[in-house]
Amino acid sequence: MKNINLNRKEKRVERHKKVLRKFKRIDNGLPRLRITKTNQHIFAQLLDDNKNIVLASSSSLQLKLANGNIENSKKVGEDIAKKALTKKIKSINFDCGGSKYHGRISALADAARKAGLKF
Repeated sequence: MKNINLNRKEKRVERHKKVLRKFKRIDNGLPRLRITKTNQHIFAQLLDDNKNIVLASSSSLQLKLANGNIENSKKVGEDIAKKALTKKIKSINFDCGGSKYHGRISALADAARKAGLKF
């Protein structure tokens, strides 16, 4: 039965669980690009779920950007794609962390695609 009385955080957590179940079912061996956003910053991690390690990471904090707006999200997307390509990773699974795919998240994903990642 669907619970409609969840707050925003609980809805996001439920969406993320659904996405993770899908990745576990597929299990194609590709690394997962995990996006986390806060009100001020945006973070991107390239994870290998089979070995449980972080392959690469980038964030608006690491790049010393003032905030996590759309322009800075594009820079983070380009940076994580550059780091992935140096490790010879071209195809990934995209995990937006239960957040909806629009705004800063879609800007980061588009920038990563332009830089050469496929997902």
